[in-house]
Amino acid sequence: MRPVFEWNIGSRVLTLGKRTLVMGILNVTPDSFSDGGLFLDRDRAVEHALQLLDEGADIVDVGGESTRPGAKVDGLEKIPAEQTQPTTAPASEGPLRTAVSEEEERNRVLPVIRELKRRRPEALLSIDTYKANVARAAVQAGAEIVNDVSAFR
Repeated sequence: MRPVFEWNIGSRVLTLGKRTLVMGILNVTPDSFSDGGLFLDRDRAVEHALQLLDEGADIVDVGGESTRPGAKVDGLEKIPAEQTQPTTAPASEGPLRTAVSEEEERNRVLPVIRELKRRRPEALLSIDTYKANVARAAVQAGAEIVNDVSAFR
């Protein structure tokens, strides 16, 4: 039997360990590796999130910037090696991550979070970002979990 934990996230308590929780991933990015940028439009993104919830997702994780190692789009920024996992980027380039501005990321995720909370107030939403201002705005819009790949660095 695995241990059971209570995670107080402020608005509610999640029981972890009793059963596996399922997180549905909603990438509101043009370069998503999993959905090819299908959910850039707010309404399509919201419909997909509602489908994820209807199909059993316990949490929907909304991301507005690809944070996978080696992600490439216009405007790249190098990341110190200690902040990344191994990547397939050429060694001469070093690890790369998209450099989406805070404004662009907010414009992608906030309308989706607001509309999801309007349509499903009980939905448990997570924001996938490493930018403090985006996280703060997403929490104010209704996200309850911050999924930060930088571990709050």
